[in-house]
Amino acid sequence: MLKIPRPLARAPIMLYRLGLGGLLGRRFVLLEHRGRRSGRIRQVVLETISVAPDVVHVVSGYGEESQWLRNVRADPRVRVTCGWARSRAARAHVLPAAEGVAVLEDYRRRHPLAARMLGPALDLPALAAAEPLPVTVGDRLLVVRLELRRAQS
Repeated sequence: MLKIPRPLARAPIMLYRLGLGGLLGRRFVLLEHRGRRSGRIRQVVLETISVAPDVVHVVSGYGEESQWLRNVRADPRVRVTCGWARSRAARAHVLPAAEGVAVLEDYRRRHPLAARMLGPALDLPALAAAEPLPVTVGDRLLVVRLELRRAQS
């Protein structure tokens, strides 16, 4: 599996801090979560696999090893910034494997080229294949639903 160097993975956070997260479009979100040990606010930029007005789906490409995933399991209260919109409070839910696979199938249908490129990078050839995804993919590639709270008016 391709591991992105930490400085490169963290570089987009600065765009959000400068108010320029919209340059990344709606394909990425800034997720603010609380460290499970330190209690400090942590930030990570993640690629979205679906975006709706009140729900965003992201994937933990490194599975259970992802620190952000471990943190949101411990405390699902998060903040999400997507595009040019203001950050919103949200609740994170790790989907069961079957639900996660359904979201991934929808992603493959909408973004076939991205899915074909992502499969080898994550060492998941099934993601790039034409056949339906086996449910076991949902055990390895964890899908997280971010349920956004209504924006205050």
